[in-house]
Amino acid sequence: MPMYHKLGKIPPKRHIQFRKSDGSLYYEQLFGTIGFDGMSTNMYHEHRPTQVKEIKSQYNVAPKISKANNLKSYIFKGFQVPKTNDYLESRKVVLTNSDCNIILAAPKHSMKDYFYKNGDADELIFVHKGTGKLRTMLGNLDFKYGDYLLIPRGVIYKIDFDDEDNRLFIVESYSPIYTPKRYRNDFGQLLEHSPFCERDIRVPYELETNNEKGDFLIKIKKQNEIIEMIYATHPFDVVGYDGFNYPYAFSIHDFEPITGRIHQPPPVHQTFETKALVVCSFVPRLFDYHPESIPVPYNHSNIDSDEVIYYVDGDFMSRNEIEPGHITLHPGGIPHGPHPGATERSIGKSKTEELAVMVDTFKPLQVTEEALKIADNDYHSSWLD
Repeated sequence: MPMYHKLGKIPPKRHIQFRKSDGSLYYEQLFGTIGFDGMSTNMYHEHRPTQVKEIKSQYNVAPKISKANNLKSYIFKGFQVPKTNDYLESRKVVLTNSDCNIILAAPKHSMKDYFYKNGDADELIFVHKGTGKLRTMLGNLDFKYGDYLLIPRGVIYKIDFDDEDNRLFIVESYSPIYTPKRYRNDFGQLLEHSPFCERDIRVPYELETNNEKGDFLIKIKKQNEIIEMIYATHPFDVVGYDGFNYPYAFSIHDFEPITGRIHQPPPVHQTFETKALVVCSFVPRLFDYHPESIPVPYNHSNIDSDEVIYYVDGDFMSRNEIEPGHITLHPGGIPHGPHPGATERSIGKSKTEELAVMVDTFKPLQVTEEALKIADNDYHSSWLD
């Protein structure tokens, strides 16, 4: 999110002496993306952030690709993913390509014994069930049902859950995740036609500064490997920072829908984008108000993208027998549209209460072995009369 933010104490200029009360220096770190050309943040540490004491175990977490037909439409029953104690172990990749992983997770416990850093990908975590606190080296964010948590690559974090009933839908993107460019002016400000604005963005509000030495376990993901590293100082030892590169939260409930006299295409629901995918939010909204409008989507072919919809809540007007936690996959090149009877049922309706997250990828997605465990293999034939 291109919006300047600062937290804690910082010196008046970058790259100058910044001293503690005892006269010793704080340690500056530039935390940036795309070389020195992307968004960045300057942070100041109590200790050097480079002190690795030990590199321990390493293990592979690459998703196992199934032999499933890549042109078959699927529905996956997301709530059948079992609850798992550990946060990282709970993350199950269900769909993948060279640009992203689409993940379901049902963690029961908070991250108490380790910190986590994704060295490869930005993470967009949608909170379907659960409340708690995202704790990071750049400050903390409270979260609840309906929140998107955007965690840029390289951010060290923990998640504290309030209880054991948690369901997360996660997009792991190897390209930076931004707000859509068409919503922003040349200065990065969100424009008047954007369905949300800066007031809806929740930035880190609470900075933990732990001036501790010891053995601190950080699990780092890099190229489908988890590497366990022991650092000599607490990773949350930042006294202050400023810049544009930091985690933030945005609630799907703050997305203001764009409506019209006739059915609006999916881009009006767009919330995030990368060079390889888009994320859209379908929220409760008034239906089209042309006297002869058909509120449900028309049949369409995504020739150049695969369409994934994660169903969150409400009545899904265009689908039959859909429940919260279900995920549909409609591969590029195969036409799809309303289920039998949905078009007729929609005529005359004034609004919808549906809540869903859509991910369109520009490269084909592969179905994993984890996905097949929760798949309805007959979904592709559900349009037959």
